[in-house]
Amino acid sequence: MTFPNDENGSVLAEMQEAGIDLSQPVIVEFFQLFEQQDNANALAQHITNSEMDVKVNVHPDQTPNVWDVDCQIEMIPSYDNIVAMEETFEKLARKFDGYNDGWGVHYA
Repeated sequence: MTFPNDENGSVLAEMQEAGIDLSQPVIVEFFQLFEQQDNANALAQHITNSEMDVKVNVHPDQTPNVWDVDCQIEMIPSYDNIVAMEETFEKLARKFDGYNDGWGVHYA
């Protein structure tokens, strides 16, 4: 399988090379960053109250005065699915003065 020549494509290619079956659902974690804890909590509450099947975790970032909202969702990690979810989380984060800071997966 080939992927577009961008950051998402590179990560998916690395996953494939590591032996991950990209046709099967995995837990994908999307990272949102905020300068205000209240804004981070507001996004987390918004997602929790939504119809999205997402596990949300709010915690301080390693950078002082920055808060992370980590959003885990089980999905098939296709390029199109990843790009669509990044766009969704970027739009949501912007509503609360934050931004999407990428994604990753948990695998052994």
